[in-house]
Amino acid sequence: MDIKINDPKTLNKNLVEGLVKKSNRILTTISTHKFPIDLFPDTINIEEGRITVIARNFFLSSQVHSVDIKDISNVFINMAPFFAQLVIVSKTFIKNEIRIKNLRKREAVFARRIIEGLRIFVNKQIDTSSYTREELISKLQELSTTRIVT
Repeated sequence: MDIKINDPKTLNKNLVEGLVKKSNRILTTISTHKFPIDLFPDTINIEEGRITVIARNFFLSSQVHSVDIKDISNVFINMAPFFAQLVIVSKTFIKNEIRIKNLRKREAVFARRIIEGLRIFVNKQIDTSSYTREELISKLQELSTTRIVT
């Protein structure tokens, strides 16, 4: 039995395998930190195709927001003396921004770099499913590193 490289079944199978791999791969998870102790930390999961924010309000209750990378129009960081706030602006939400407070500064910067890199990959239609998690994170950090000119 000959398998053709351009066979539609083979192409569709490879496309589906790549999509499943991308949709289930969490690149990083970041939690909030409040003083003196945070019993119910909020969590940000950065996946290849979307960002999921889990806001824990009370014991055993939470609110989950997901936004596709392609729908993110901007990402901001508001710095304070001890912590940072990550602001994700979406094109699709009625209230079009998600604010995550009480993040460590370096984690907020890392999250922004990863998200901005993913946005560039999505806009350029680059398939990232062949990269390992570590390779992808490294490429995303390289891609979104901004040099400050003085």
